[in-house]
Amino acid sequence: MAINRYRLLSSLIVLLAVTGSNAQDASSVPSLVVNIVIDQLRSDYMDAFTPLYGQGGFQRLKEKGRYYSQAEYPFSSPDPASAMACLMTGTSPYANGIVGDRWLDRQTLLPVFCVDDDTYPGIHTDEKSSPKHLAVSTIGDELKVSSEGKSFVYSIAPTREAAVLGAGHAGNGAFWLDDWTGKWATTCYYDNYPDWLADYSIRSSLEDRISDIHWEPLNEQVANFQYFVSSGGSKSKPFSHKFKSGRKFREFKATACVNDEVNLLAKEAIEKAGLGTDAVTDLLTLTYYAGAYDHQSAMKFGMEMQDTYARLDRQLEDLFDFVEEKVGMDKTLFIVTSTGYFDSEELMDLSKYRIPTGVFSITKAKALLNMYLIAVYGPGDYVETAIDNQLYLNLKLIENRNLNLTEVLDRCSAFLIQLSGVKDVYTSQRLSLGAGTPGISKLRNAYNPKCSGDILIQVSPGWQLKNEDTHEQSLSRESYLSFPLFFLGAGIVPEKVRIPVSIDQVAPTVAQALRIRAPNACPQAPLNY
Repeated sequence: MAINRYRLLSSLIVLLAVTGSNAQDASSVPSLVVNIVIDQLRSDYMDAFTPLYGQGGFQRLKEKGRYYSQAEYPFSSPDPASAMACLMTGTSPYANGIVGDRWLDRQTLLPVFCVDDDTYPGIHTDEKSSPKHLAVSTIGDELKVSSEGKSFVYSIAPTREAAVLGAGHAGNGAFWLDDWTGKWATTCYYDNYPDWLADYSIRSSLEDRISDIHWEPLNEQVANFQYFVSSGGSKSKPFSHKFKSGRKFREFKATACVNDEVNLLAKEAIEKAGLGTDAVTDLLTLTYYAGAYDHQSAMKFGMEMQDTYARLDRQLEDLFDFVEEKVGMDKTLFIVTSTGYFDSEELMDLSKYRIPTGVFSITKAKALLNMYLIAVYGPGDYVETAIDNQLYLNLKLIENRNLNLTEVLDRCSAFLIQLSGVKDVYTSQRLSLGAGTPGISKLRNAYNPKCSGDILIQVSPGWQLKNEDTHEQSLSRESYLSFPLFFLGAGIVPEKVRIPVSIDQVAPTVAQALRIRAPNACPQAPLNY
């Protein structure tokens, strides 16, 4: 009898221990995930401007977070759209379908913007948008599925593409600043314009305030700091910018000032929508800007760049403190990373320094290639258009004439490689096979069979890529620029990790922390932290 009582008591103790352990484990799932994507953030700038920082922003991330110092994207030439899509889906453009902010629609032969959708009108904007071009699920989508729709998923960004791709297919709302009115806009694709946002827009309209916003150095420390080597070694003068032109909102969105607007709305969403206040995990994706003033050269606006990082440090601190007060750092998982760096470089004549350079015109290359194909196969418009460094062939014409596509592509490649300024030529078939060339995996990951061009021209470093039709011009560079990845809060053990990590590992890492499925096209294993 005593033995039976002892066994019963032992069983109860074990049961209570297991139950207590499960309860403890369940409570460790974050109540709120705040995903901060900083457009153009660079590790070298972040470290260089350390003397301008306080203790609660970047220093807090470095000292109390898990800090990966060498993060990179698994595909070539990321831009804000393809970077956001990769971060949220855990996979590259080859699978998620977002090869960039725009590509060619082969049916209409017109450029397609990555979140355009005529089916869903905008609210407080003329732009019609949805995530229909995003071909796979996001971490926010999987959170919605796992919570049976109870989780809140919001995305706030200066730009439309970052907001929509951050919210994904199942999100509650994507909010961005309209280029023409400065109002917080959204699309009818998502839930109705929330009452808390309507009230906030009346109380704190950027349109009413922008004429009073005056961007100057944050303090004397920024004004006296000298990182960029200026012409002749002369000291830079403090800057002063106001926003009063016809494109004032677009200019404002490419400054450090826009991050304050993102923070203000983020706080409103957390407080009024009650994010992170119950047992169901919520996701808030925020996009900040850390690029050069008005997307121009950082060398030309060096003090503005210094001030951007100094302000960004304060803006991060402000958000961290607010979330700590309202939700708690132990209940919040922060992810902070970058889109990578690809802002405009100042176009200069490198020939006077005897550096190999030149101008490669994609428009002229298109015309020359078409003339060559006419000479080989007879009259016709074989090359339909050019976007960035890609050429789109007239596949219907090639099919109607019973031409061998492999032969046509090989001829195109052999012809184009002879042009000055061309480093290499990649056809769609060469990229699909993905073998035989070092580094081709990143190019293949950036390619998507449904929307990428048939021919990708790799312009030699130091050369300028020019498109006379669109008046776009850029400098080709292949220099390595690292950016950081941080995890902070929710039981994260501080550590600095110096080995390179790929951004497509973020989504499965968050999924593991939330105990949900990773996005449906995500092949990567989670990071250990």
